[in-house]
Amino acid sequence: MKRRILLLAALSLFAFSTSCDYERPELLPVHNTPVTPEVPETPETPETPDTPTQAEFNALHTAALENLKQQFTFDGADGTATFVSEKGVTISLYTSCLTKNGNPVTGEVTLEYVELFNRGNMLTANRPTMGLMPNGDKGLLISGGEFYINATQDGVQLEMNCGMQLTVPASLTGGEDNTMTLWFGLIDESGNIVWDENNNEDPQQEAGVGAEGGNYYCYFNHFGWTNVDRFYNDPRPKTTIYVDVPEGYDNTNSAVYLAYVGEGSALALLDTYDEETGLFSEHYGLIPIGLECYVIFVSEQDGEWTYAIKAVTIVEDQIITITDAELDSITKAELIAAIDALP
Repeated sequence: MKRRILLLAALSLFAFSTSCDYERPELLPVHNTPVTPEVPETPETPETPDTPTQAEFNALHTAALENLKQQFTFDGADGTATFVSEKGVTISLYTSCLTKNGNPVTGEVTLEYVELFNRGNMLTANRPTMGLMPNGDKGLLISGGEFYINATQDGVQLEMNCGMQLTVPASLTGGEDNTMTLWFGLIDESGNIVWDENNNEDPQQEAGVGAEGGNYYCYFNHFGWTNVDRFYNDPRPKTTIYVDVPEGYDNTNSAVYLAYVGEGSALALLDTYDEETGLFSEHYGLIPIGLECYVIFVSEQDGEWTYAIKAVTIVEDQIITITDAELDSITKAELIAAIDALP
């Protein structure tokens, strides 16, 4: 018994000494670094180009019009002067009828002249063919030619006190049309033009046009814009259409035109814009249902034209949408060519 007790005591002492000699290993802190899952890169959204100012857009029209100007010079004492334009129009005037500040003109005179026969130049120069109707509405005109004539001497505006004549080849706009009449251009504060038919009610304004021998013979006695036209005629029911353009564009920095299929010397302008809806329109309801035409949107980007052309067939109360994706940059020459190539 005594021996068993001694053995237990020895074992206990050994266990105690062993536990005292054991050094507990140092526990290092464990840092659980989170694993970040790989996220696919988001593709960059292409930047939407800044929309232009009104001045930047108008500058394109101004430059296009300036580029179309032809100049002739003559002596005011010559009595008569005759010139032939780049398109073959003959301009004849009596120089003795010119006055400067009420006095007869002598010395060199500068004659400035513009002629427009195609939709491309009409658009870039912002000279569409919209005529005033008797009730004040505006309707599309089919043109035999738009003309601008002005005379100055040393930068001073001259007055014309008798008539001048234009002989215009009718072949430039599809041949003679005996229903053509003479119209005068009225420019509003925004630079847009509307055509007012000559009615000869003003005794001081003798003017007219006749067709004969393959030419239009126009006579009038004032400077400015003149047009040989008739109203477009279509018996089909009419409607109002609307055009929704990309955000940031309105009637100050862009424009929407209509080119009717088969009418190469006519160009309509959607001349109203609703700020609440952001829609362009013509508020007269004169677009024929079933008409095949092209909606042409134009604006400015980095000094060049930006545009979209969309072929449509008109339905009642139609809303036509032009998107950012449809816009493209183009030079003036390319834009004119694209519009003139439309059927």
